[in-house]
Amino acid sequence: MVAWPVGLTASSVRSTQRTIRVVDAPDQRPLSALPSARARALAFAAILLAGVCGGLIGASLVNIQCTGNCATPSGIAAVSGALVCAGGVAIVSVLVLRAMGEWSTIKQERLEGPE
Repeated sequence: MVAWPVGLTASSVRSTQRTIRVVDAPDQRPLSALPSARARALAFAAILLAGVCGGLIGASLVNIQCTGNCATPSGIAAVSGALVCAGGVAIVSVLVLRAMGEWSTIKQERLEGPE
């Protein structure tokens, strides 16, 4: 096994020497916290669906309250609602995907046992 030393800190004071481990075999590849493609696709679909629903809700709220020509306020409300809802679901999706990655890493470490 080969180990590479890590360099100096920004203040040029030598910190404790740390090494980066080089993986020898493909079976020993480092664990990845990247969730599956299916989970990422579902998160993306949820964000899109939330954006559509937010846009519909925003436009509907303006259409209920407005009389006459309401195209501009309805459009602004639709875009605002879509951005707010998609942004909220995106934040939750990122947190869920990170948690899934951590859970799979912890599960793999428990299966390998103590070193």
